[in-house]
Amino acid sequence: MSIRTKALPLVAALAAAFGAGAAFAQETVKIGFTGPLSGGAALYGKNVVNGMEMAIKEINAAGLEVAGKKVKLELVALDDKYAPAEAAINARRLVQQYQSPAVFVPHSGGIYAMQAFNEQEKFIVMAYSSTPKITETGNKLTIRIPPTFNSYIEPFTSYEMKKFGKKVGMLPGDHEYAKNWTQLFGPAWEKAGGTIASNNPMSYNRSADFYSGVSRVLAEKPDVLFVGGPSEPTALVVKQARELGFKGGFLIMDQAKLDEMAKVTGGLAPLEGSIGVLPVSYDERVGPKTFAAAYRKAYGADKDPTTESSYNYTLTHALASAMKLAGTTTDSAAIRAKIPEAVKALPKDVNPNEVEGIDAKGGSVADTVVGWVQNGKIAPVRLSELAK
Repeated sequence: MSIRTKALPLVAALAAAFGAGAAFAQETVKIGFTGPLSGGAALYGKNVVNGMEMAIKEINAAGLEVAGKKVKLELVALDDKYAPAEAAINARRLVQQYQSPAVFVPHSGGIYAMQAFNEQEKFIVMAYSSTPKITETGNKLTIRIPPTFNSYIEPFTSYEMKKFGKKVGMLPGDHEYAKNWTQLFGPAWEKAGGTIASNNPMSYNRSADFYSGVSRVLAEKPDVLFVGGPSEPTALVVKQARELGFKGGFLIMDQAKLDEMAKVTGGLAPLEGSIGVLPVSYDERVGPKTFAAAYRKAYGADKDPTTESSYNYTLTHALASAMKLAGTTTDSAAIRAKIPEAVKALPKDVNPNEVEGIDAKGGSVADTVVGWVQNGKIAPVRLSELAK
């Protein structure tokens, strides 16, 4: 027998072995995140990361197959310190170095910065911001994760006016998202018959002492204070307003979370009369309760999930499902096109906020449940009911 003849069985065995290995090969897809992981908004960014991380672990445990190939998802999270320019740099790094088909970003300044080039560089902006403008630019590779905040303004205004009065003092943050809220809120308050006593934006991400700014607004004797930014600095504004003698209500932007604020204010008593988004841990629906239990199991019994955790959790699941439906992990346009279908097909246990779908412009649709603080407790109410 020749050497060549003897080698044939070995060659065949090696070919079979490598063929089998290829059949079981696993592709790794890096899902990107850029957001604040340091500074005053670090907790906010970490909440988003936790929700994404939870979803990715569940997806990998269940097994994801795309076009017959096993896929493992990995999260690559980069700190942008809440700076739009840093967000843009991080996004380019995520796409070029890690080939991320999608980048999650939880602040409007970063979203706008990324929308300037994401279509050219072919990645999806998974935008966690309720600013309406995000999906009005015509960007074909953007998904706005939460519903728009303009749905909050009229019912929130009506509630605070009826309960406390028509004179508002404005103490918003000076970041892009707060500016967007303020631009719509001010005219809406006046249209409803109210007056604006003063408007004093403050840097929520760079300071912990808001006494001078709060004092300036309180000198005009407002009935209601309009506040908002990340939870911790927003809570400090509320706390300092109470310490300075303010007795009215707080209309709180959806970025801040009442339960996280209560940890800074020393309980819910200082937040009496506030209206804002309902904390997940106070939502008695089955979906949020199930999500909250899983979140505490993953991150600790004393850790409460937030709205940003739950929404980004849901849309990470939707992104994975869209890859499967599209049959690709790299074609961002094909994946983006399947996200609406993926959202509609999500099981209830991964959709705690009951996101109903994605509209034609790329924004999520839901009948949001919000919360107001009454008699030291957070009570839930749907926006559709509050608006009646």
